[in-house]
Amino acid sequence: MISPKSILRILVHGTTEELPQTRARIVVRWVRITILIVTCLVTLQSLLLVAGAWRNDLAIQHNMGVAQARVLSAGPRRSTIEFVTPERITYRPELGVLYPSELATGMRIYVEYNKNDPDLVRVQHRNAGLAIIPAGSIAVVAWLSATVALVGLAVLDKRLNRRAESVSVTGQSEPASRG
Repeated sequence: MISPKSILRILVHGTTEELPQTRARIVVRWVRITILIVTCLVTLQSLLLVAGAWRNDLAIQHNMGVAQARVLSAGPRRSTIEFVTPERITYRPELGVLYPSELATGMRIYVEYNKNDPDLVRVQHRNAGLAIIPAGSIAVVAWLSATVALVGLAVLDKRLNRRAESVSVTGQSEPASRG
């Protein structure tokens, strides 16, 4: 069984035991590290997106108000609405409504909002569970892309390692760079 520590070592350093000594292999190592860092950041971003959606839902549920709203403009990622609270105050949340999919301009919908912060509003009966699939798919695509790139770099690193070994076995040195 391969330990997580040895998997990390292979991801960062490759399959050879010694550290890279040629410029090309050092560049490959740094590209590997960059790919891993970027992929971890994308994964973290996806997790934070879901966590933020849950936080918004909890804030709405903690002090919930329900109102009928009219959709002023609709889009797949952002829809603007207007609603009137029982106190007869009209609100048009600046950032739109949470979970706006399948809305159309002119629709009448029910929304749930935070009475203390009426700009925090979601379509009734929708919650953060709707954010899991898009956020998860972003993370999965990032890791699939990273895997393809890391496999390609492993193949390249193996070729560079073979070339370095053949140069050291034959006693030839690499051509000096002119500068």
